[in-house]
Formats: sequence, C-alpha cells, structure tokens
Amino acid sequence: MPEQFYIQDEISPLKSVILGRADSNGPAPTPEQCYDPKSREHVLAGTYPQETDMVKEMEAFEKVLKKHGVKVYRPDLLENVNQIFTRDIGFVIGDKFIKSNILPDREAEFQAIESILSRFDQSKILQPPEEVHIEGGDVMPWYDYIFVGTYRRPDYPDYITARTNAAAVDFLQNAFPNKKVVAFDLKKHNTDPRENALHLDCVFQPVGHGKAIIHKEGFLDETQYRFLEDLFGKDNLFHITKDEMYDMYSNVFSISPDVVVSEQNNKRLNNWLRQQGLTVEEVPYAEIAKQEGLLRCSTLPLQRGK
Repeated sequence: MPEQFYIQDEISPLKSVILGRADSNGPAPTPEQCYDPKSREHVLAGTYPQETDMVKEMEAFEKVLKKHGVKVYRPDLLENVNQIFTRDIGFVIGDKFIKSNILPDREAEFQAIESILSRFDQSKILQPPEEVHIEGGDVMPWYDYIFVGTYRRPDYPDYITARTNAAAVDFLQNAFPNKKVVAFDLKKHNTDPRENALHLDCVFQPVGHGKAIIHKEGFLDETQYRFLEDLFGKDNLFHITKDEMYDMYSNVFSISPDVVVSEQNNKRLNNWLRQQGLTVEEVPYAEIAKQEGLLRCSTLPLQRGK
C-alpha cells in the first residue's frame, strides 16, 4: 500500500518531511542570477554564504527533527544546484500533493524528490496548469482555510519576487471546494529586502495554540491584515519589525503545537514563544537566511498527525 499525504495545518504533530540539502550548492550566483533581493545584497557585499556553513546548519536542523521522532527524507543530490528550499517546489493540502509551477531554472529540484514521492499515492499528485504560478512558501493550510500569499496587480511580470498569481488562487479554490481560500496581497520589491515579502511565510505564520507571528507592513491591503487579526485575536499576535522580517523571524517551523524550531539569534521572538509555553528548539540558520529563506522554506512536510 502506498503511503498517504496528510497536512491540514501548520502545527499538528509532524510525522514526515522532506528537508532540503546544501552539500553541492554550486558557486555563488552573480547579482543578475539572484532570484531575490537579499541574496543579491549578500553577493554584492561579498558575504554570500559558504556551502560548508550551510551544510552544518541543515545538519543541526535535521538532528532536532529526528530527536522529535520525525521521519526525514532528503532530495537526491544534484551537482552544483541549490536544493535548500524544498518548500518552493511543492506542498501538501489534505491528502493531495500539489507540484509548484516554479521558475523554469528550478525544474531539476522537483525531479530530485520524485524518488521520495514514489512511495505515496500517485493519484493524489496534482499538476496545476501552466498559467498558475505558485510556490509553497505562499500556501498555508489552516483547518477550514487555505491562506495564500499573492500579488495581483498589473505589474506582476515586473517582479521576480512575485511568485504566486491570481490564477493560483482560483486553482486552489477549484481543487479544494470545501476549503475557504483567503488571498493576501504582499508587498514586493526587486532590490530592497526590507521592503519585499517574498512569500506569505516571510510575514506571517501560526504557532502554538492559537498564536501567530505577523509583519503588518508586509501586507498591501490593511483589511487583509485585519482578517488575520480578527481570526487569531489581537492579543495572540506577535508583531515583528521590518528588520525582524528581514531576519526571517516569522519563518519558524512547528514540529507540533508545543514545539517550534527557530533561529538562535532571534531572541525577542524566542523569548515570547517560551512565554507562550512553547518548547523552542534553537538552531543556527543565519547563513541560510542570507538567501531570503529560513526554516519553513527548507522543509516540505508530507504528513502531520490528526
């Protein structure tokens, strides 16, 4: 019997996950080759992360996942390819796996996880039509809801940082008619990482029991921010600043409602999480963060418990 995908939310006890890898990351890109402004900033500054440092960071993350009994899969190795951010290439909602329509340069990254997906029910793998642009960092299943970060303005083609379009919102609503798909238009910028919300999980993420991390200024429409404020309750939100958004505060990763993995330098957040009664597993991830991605970005959860 093939295994079954199962993800209903961001926090239920994690059973299995694909964690990216950094052990043949290739040479540092040129500024022109960067997909996001933060990577470009570090390339220009000569501070782009070293492969050895990123491998150590991912090993620390894997160790924490396994400590909590999670089955950890790793993609097949591709020589000289950045395979850290598995969240971009696919995601699970309910019992279905949706393959992302990602930047064409990254198609090989999906092929590197096909051997893992072959263990699962192939009839549950969906391929959106070509006009649907979607990446997993913009998609958050949350019980009856599917939250989607998007950019739906006419200048969408002008932003390499705009990864999920209006067609994606329609696709998800059609694929999951029993869910309420709620779209959030995000602020985009090609060159200033403090003004750019690359994905929804860069400005928002639920944690623990009814809490959430949020960056209000990352939303283009304040009424969409207010929706989350009303849903979670004002007192349950941890508001992060522009600099904290830049440091990827909201890109934590929940192993369960009671255990969250967070970057070790994000002290204000980690203290707050502990005050909420959470166990915080701190890991070093500051080098990987230089590529405008952190813990959630480098995971692709396949199964969470009910």
